[in-house]
Amino acid sequence: MWGASWFGGSGGQKRKDAPKKAILDLRQQLDMLQKREKHLENQMQQQDDIARKFVSTNKTAARTALKRKKAHEHSLEQTSAQISMLENQIYSIESANINQETLIAMKNAAAAMKSIHGKMTMDTVDQTMEDIREQHALAEEISGAITSGPIAGEPIDEEELDAELQELEQQNLEDKMLNTGTVPVHDSLPNLPARPNSALHSKSRIQPDEEDEEAELEKLKAEMAI
Repeated sequence: MWGASWFGGSGGQKRKDAPKKAILDLRQQLDMLQKREKHLENQMQQQDDIARKFVSTNKTAARTALKRKKAHEHSLEQTSAQISMLENQIYSIESANINQETLIAMKNAAAAMKSIHGKMTMDTVDQTMEDIREQHALAEEISGAITSGPIAGEPIDEEELDAELQELEQQNLEDKMLNTGTVPVHDSLPNLPARPNSALHSKSRIQPDEEDEEAELEKLKAEMAI
């Protein structure tokens, strides 16, 4: 009953608005006390000025001004204490209100999570995941059976395919011979051994030697001319 009256219904709305109203009233009173505090400070300053003015010429007036200053000072101390107390109350109510709003939010979140989960338990979650894994494995088996299973009909004879391929190659060769009148070189000539390139290597070795000899002759002529 207490929870229902606090969180719901018209009574709950009044309780929810109560902290805000209390804070508003306290702030209004705090504003009035702060104005009174400022007024008392001004009164104290005025009486202090009067006492200083007559301290040498009229000690009675100076004494009276100091008494008034003391009275204002006492009132100021009371007012400052009231201000401090109101500020503490405002802070406490605000903190309590924040705690209440946080509790309500957490309560609503818990109710939402409970509604989402419903009858969900770890057993149901584990069973669901196991069903998913089984279905996935079944799908893999079905896919493998479809892609790797035997094709309907008679099996293909590989030797028959090779014979048909050779027949096509022979027919292609005959068509080339009829079109060109000659036998294609790569089909009629056997593979010849590669020509040795030793002569080329020997020629490449001779050429640098000849250049060296010519250079020597040029050098010798130059020396003889000197």
